[in-house]
Amino acid sequence: MKKIVFLIITSALIFLLPTLGSIVRWGGLPEGYGLFPAQEAGNDPGFNLTYFICASVVAAFILIFLLFPRLFGFKKVVAAPVVRQKVNFPYWFWGALPVLIICWIIMWTRAKIPVDLEPITSLPISFSLERYTFVPLWWSFICILDGIVYKRNNAISLLSIKPALMQVLAVVSCFSWFAFEYLNFFVMENWYYPNNHVMSDFGNIFWFSLSYTTVLPAIVEWYLLLKTFPRMRDRYTNGPRLKVNKGWLIALYIVGLVLSLLMGYFPYQLFWVLWVALVPLLSAAMGLTRLWTPFTPIREGNWSPILLIAIGTVLNGVFWEMWNFGSEWFKSGYPANPNYWKYSVPYLDKFHIFSEMPILGYFGYLFFGVNCWILWLTAAYIFKFNPNFELDGRQDETRGR
Repeated sequence: MKKIVFLIITSALIFLLPTLGSIVRWGGLPEGYGLFPAQEAGNDPGFNLTYFICASVVAAFILIFLLFPRLFGFKKVVAAPVVRQKVNFPYWFWGALPVLIICWIIMWTRAKIPVDLEPITSLPISFSLERYTFVPLWWSFICILDGIVYKRNNAISLLSIKPALMQVLAVVSCFSWFAFEYLNFFVMENWYYPNNHVMSDFGNIFWFSLSYTTVLPAIVEWYLLLKTFPRMRDRYTNGPRLKVNKGWLIALYIVGLVLSLLMGYFPYQLFWVLWVALVPLLSAAMGLTRLWTPFTPIREGNWSPILLIAIGTVLNGVFWEMWNFGSEWFKSGYPANPNYWKYSVPYLDKFHIFSEMPILGYFGYLFFGVNCWILWLTAAYIFKFNPNFELDGRQDETRGR
């Protein structure tokens, strides 16, 4: 019980400390606080070459680490041969494929296809389909990813053996992304939704809640898909062994607390803390209470879980940004779907490649994926459900010890 209480208190501090920092800085809550969906607030400092160069150096180091792990002490692992059965794509793959194509076309062309339900319901209900493409597009994409995992993994996938867990992932995903939306207020809205007037206030809350259910399931499916490639699965399994003692965990915990506080006080300079502070804070809290985290296997040199979830999130981020950008780019001039977002990133807003996201922003997805896994585990430990989404029977790796 003490472990869970400590985890709950730590989770509360994640929200309280940025609020306190903001109140000290501004004498109140930041501009735009409480507007949903978030709207552009304040004026960003603009591009800063020094900040950009520093961030580029960090990004280059991360890229070299991922591409050339043997430079950092990882040993080559000969992937064990995989016996693949002849498996067809499952029915949910084929059912999702046309849904994705249709929603993609409607989203990018913004074809105004009216739907009138009055003859059926006897109520004056009508709407245009282009506003409601985000949720079916992303859930169909999730089903397609799961179908590919199913085919490559000898008829074993999340939907085929753990469909109930997918539902829990969706629920936790919704609340987790609301947490990020809340923290976004304290970095002066790094992302915002200009089409907030497309729906009513209740419509925005309801529709965005459905939209947020897709985040964790998509990331987990990418992680499981990467594990079906033996060379990718084993690439980071034999690396340096890092065993962090209690003193280091306490230090990391304090760093997380300080970063969370300062994020509210320096919203522009420390905007990146939004994607970083959760990791040392919550993972250190779990480590201090001897709960499993994605960092736990690193004690034995296995970096694969933490790095594959990060890489999978970047890959998924490409689709997030591509579909989002195209929903505005190809037919500008009138509002796109309400989920369309733009970025207001200080210092780094340069070099956009078919994306609202600046190129260095993609490195933030690496940390975001780890954050998502940490939040998933936090929910699992507090509400006492089994968070294991592995498909290879390694139950002990995600249940905690």
